[in-house]
Amino acid sequence: MKTFAIGDIHGGLKALKQALKKANVKNEDTLIFLGDYVDGWSDSANVVSYLIELAKEKTCIFIRGNHDDLVQHWLETEEMNDKWLQHGGQSSIDAYRKLSSEEIENHLHFYREMVNYYIDNNNRLFLHAGFANMHGPEQEYNDYTFYWDRTLWEMALSLDKNLKKDDLFFPKRLQLFDEIFIGHTPTTRINKTEPVNAANVWNVDTGAAFKGPLSIINVDSKEIFQSDPVYKLYAEEAGRN
Repeated sequence: MKTFAIGDIHGGLKALKQALKKANVKNEDTLIFLGDYVDGWSDSANVVSYLIELAKEKTCIFIRGNHDDLVQHWLETEEMNDKWLQHGGQSSIDAYRKLSSEEIENHLHFYREMVNYYIDNNNRLFLHAGFANMHGPEQEYNDYTFYWDRTLWEMALSLDKNLKKDDLFFPKRLQLFDEIFIGHTPTTRINKTEPVNAANVWNVDTGAAFKGPLSIINVDSKEIFQSDPVYKLYAEEAGRN
C-alpha cells in the first residue's frame, strides 16, 4: 500500500486524472488531498464530483483549502467579494451554475466533511497552509490559520540548511513532526515546478492554477508524478488565470 499527497488542483480535472494515471494509483492506496480543489480552471465543480466518486473506491483524505472555504461560504450564503472573484471565484460560480440543487447539496456535504489537518501513524502532518501554535495544530485557536497561513513555509525556506532538528534554534513548530506536507503557496514563486523540500516541510503546490503542473508525491519514496502544465490542458481559457 502506498500513500500519496496531491497538491492544489484549482479546477484542473484533466490534470488530476493525468497525474493519477501516471502514479498508477491502486484501490488499496491512500490519497491525501492538500486542498484547493476549486477556483481556477473551468472544471471546479467537476473536480468535486470526481472526488466524491473517487472516495467510494479508494481511501481519500480531503484537507480544507482557503479556496474551498470560500466556495463553501458562497454556496451557503451567496455572499461574495471582489478579491475572491479576481482570484478564481468567478470560475467556480460559472461551474456551479451548471449543477442541479441536488448536486450542489451533495457538494456541500463534501465541503463540510473536509478536515483542517491530518496526522498519520508516522507522525507526518498534512494540511493546506500552516499552523501557528507552538504546541501543534490541536491547540490552534483559529481554523483560519490552517488554510491561510504562509509563515510556516516562509520559515522553512529561510532556515540555515546546516541547522539540525535537535539544534537549539531549530523552530519548535517544525520539531513537532517528522515531516509536514503542505500546499497553498506555489513553488513557481521560487521558480520551481516540482515539489520543494525545505527543512522537514514538503510543499506540493506546483502552480497548477497558473503556469505549473499538478503534482502528486509518494510520501514514503518521494517519487513525484506530474501532469502537463495545466494551462496547456485548458488552452482555450489560459488567458483568464
